[in-house]
Amino acid sequence: MNDYQITKLDVATRVPFKFDGRILFSSDRFEMVHLSLVSGEAMDLHIQPFDVVFYLLEGSGILTIGLEEHEIQPETSIMVKAGVTRAWKNNGNIVIKILVCKLKEE
Repeated sequence: MNDYQITKLDVATRVPFKFDGRILFSSDRFEMVHLSLVSGEAMDLHIQPFDVVFYLLEGSGILTIGLEEHEIQPETSIMVKAGVTRAWKNNGNIVIKILVCKLKEE
């Protein structure tokens, strides 16, 4: 086994849901996903059993956390605790690209 892992976005494993998400890294404790949402695309509010950090790479969008909506601009990170509802919506005209870092329980 190597001491490192290199994964290119174009060959990364796709996530098993309708959005364009690619798993860049996954282990027992951590997962990193590159998520793209086209203009008008939105995900339903959902709850995850782990903390997550979002980093908006490109575009701008609406992140709903609990009952609050936040307009997020590029180069912004947001940490959402486990058990809190969250959802993204692309309300702009260009694709938004989000790095999703899941901090799994040990």
